[in-house]
Amino acid sequence: MSNSVGQRAFQNARLQKRQKAEVLPMLGNALQLHKKGLFAQARAAYHLVLELDPNQFIALHMLGSLESEAKNYQQAEIMLSRAVAVDPQSADAHMSLGIALNRLRRYDEARESYRRALVLRPNYALALSNLGNASLTLNLHEALACYDKAIAIDGNLAEAHNSRGWVLFRLNHYDEAIASLNRALSIKPAYASALANRAVAFRELLRFDEAMADCNQAIALAPNDMSAWLGRAGVWLQTQQLAEALHDCEKALAIDPDAAQAHLVRGVCLAELGRVHEALASLDRALEIQPDLPSAISSKIFTLDFMADASVEEHQQARRVWWEQIGAKIASGVPEPHDNIRDPDRPLVLGYVSADFNAHSAAFIFKPVLEFHDRAQFEVVCYSCSSKVDATTGEFQRIADRWRDASQWSDDRLAAEIRADGVDILIDLSGHTKGNRLGVFARKPAPIQAHGWGHGTGTGLPTIDYLFSDPVAIPAEVRHLFAETVVDLPCFVTLEPLPIELAQVSTPAMSNGFVTFGVFNRISKISDQAAQAWSRILERVPGSRLLIKDVALDDQLVRDSLLARLASCGMSADRVDLLGKTLRIDHLRAFDRVDIALDPFPQNGGVSTLEALQMGVPVVAKLGESLPSRAAGSILTSIGLPDWVTDSEQGYVDIAVSRAAEIGDLNRLRAELPGQVRVAAACNPVSYAQTTHEAYRAMWKRYCEAGAAVSARD
Repeated sequence: MSNSVGQRAFQNARLQKRQKAEVLPMLGNALQLHKKGLFAQARAAYHLVLELDPNQFIALHMLGSLESEAKNYQQAEIMLSRAVAVDPQSADAHMSLGIALNRLRRYDEARESYRRALVLRPNYALALSNLGNASLTLNLHEALACYDKAIAIDGNLAEAHNSRGWVLFRLNHYDEAIASLNRALSIKPAYASALANRAVAFRELLRFDEAMADCNQAIALAPNDMSAWLGRAGVWLQTQQLAEALHDCEKALAIDPDAAQAHLVRGVCLAELGRVHEALASLDRALEIQPDLPSAISSKIFTLDFMADASVEEHQQARRVWWEQIGAKIASGVPEPHDNIRDPDRPLVLGYVSADFNAHSAAFIFKPVLEFHDRAQFEVVCYSCSSKVDATTGEFQRIADRWRDASQWSDDRLAAEIRADGVDILIDLSGHTKGNRLGVFARKPAPIQAHGWGHGTGTGLPTIDYLFSDPVAIPAEVRHLFAETVVDLPCFVTLEPLPIELAQVSTPAMSNGFVTFGVFNRISKISDQAAQAWSRILERVPGSRLLIKDVALDDQLVRDSLLARLASCGMSADRVDLLGKTLRIDHLRAFDRVDIALDPFPQNGGVSTLEALQMGVPVVAKLGESLPSRAAGSILTSIGLPDWVTDSEQGYVDIAVSRAAEIGDLNRLRAELPGQVRVAAACNPVSYAQTTHEAYRAMWKRYCEAGAAVSARD
């Protein structure tokens, strides 16, 4: 029996020796194929090696790396885990395994693999850089520290400079990001990833030509890298080239169907084109892949404004998701106490945070509030969070007592500066729109925080105490659904007076002999329901025409798409005129061509509604359930035109048709309306600001009383 066992052992040893003798040449052949870039043949050769020697470390490691490069990350993880088991002392194998785990979004495990590599080789610069990559979703500052350590070891590691640039971009440090990316490109000029990252930074600085050039070069270098296509889609989107943006999103998704950011940008494009249901589906897909993607949650919140059947409860639930996924994690620590002196009568420091202190429609709404503050009672600090600087920015700089350019500040720094400035009441002017800094408001840097004007639909943040609105925009019966306490003003929005005195004209139907209806809103607000109602109006008002004006209509593909959609709703293209972007003064003068404005629904107009009224053009509005669908009704009610508001589509059509038949009345109203708007509390900047002052003072006194009550209990 012992002879038999010994014989088998001898035979096994001979077999293993023969296999090893066969394995080494096969392994050498596989490595040569790999080196020549013949990856399919190399993969097959490595598998043959492993059939003979399942624990051949080099074959396991190289095959795992090949699978990782081919984006077969699950297979890569299997092979590399086996490699690490065979040789746990290989720093390279641990690092390669970390790359696969990171791509599988198993970030904690990836970080552990990189740390094991660094224990074995402390000066392993690439492992440090990759540790930074695995830390990106967990802690940007930790990631940045990893890149800095990697660069200190190897200053020519282009990957570390590239990733460092991306983190600096994420922290809003755009100039520093570009410098880091420039360094990466000086080391590795044909570095597609660094070009794509630099393009995003250029885009945020509104350097669109440079951004586009980088994207085009990145696409030429790496046409199968989705980040370059996605970067170019972002540039197209920001420059209102929507059809091109959508095309590049589709290219990015064809390369990586699971790229959350690509689904997000696609959703934004579709929303801008008025394809709301498709937009929400794309945004939901982005959130399915990455539930805590802040911009996807905010974009969904904004897109829900366009949904006819979205209730107030649904709107506020979407905002709660932002808080649960993003805000609550930021605010999880105990907030630092505020040392603002609780004197109910002292002058107060007001801090306004916005990305729209420039020629943006939102600025026309909140500018009068800031301009007419009582400087004896309120000091105004403006925190500007946009790279866009223009003449309007200069006006805000003159209005502010203190101006802070926060466009390249991280949220941590901005929160610290607000505390250092001694802000008593901090006001968010953006809501969930682009450029918002809700992460700062989650940190609660001021004792009282409020939201209004810029978006005005509520934020869902329990750290924001108050929301400015009015009884029409937010009826009493739904206020319990909001995270903020609602404070009533004469209207939830106001508007600065017209920039110049424009000559008064008669209603154009007096000379045209036909009625012109106008829609001066983003085409994304044009729902099929609204278009069908407009078609019925044109049908019932013989010879009437519809004038639609929006900056997106400079794009011929967008124009053709809109006309096709209107035709599908029963509207003939030969009765529709389209206007694109103009200077603001020409935009206002375009109202001289309109007899009656038709407000879109479910999302109403805001600035466009007020501008029409200032120019003497009455507006027909349909009142819905959610705040975005009640905006025009709120505005019209506040200036004394409630009879132009209805809660049904049939009523909307009937108002437009009946008013169109009364040309004389329209002409009289056109002459009276500008004056009526000027004296209304909603549009008189002095009285509107006074009401706002009273609201601020009431908030502060309530805060002081609460502090006194706590002190008394203690």
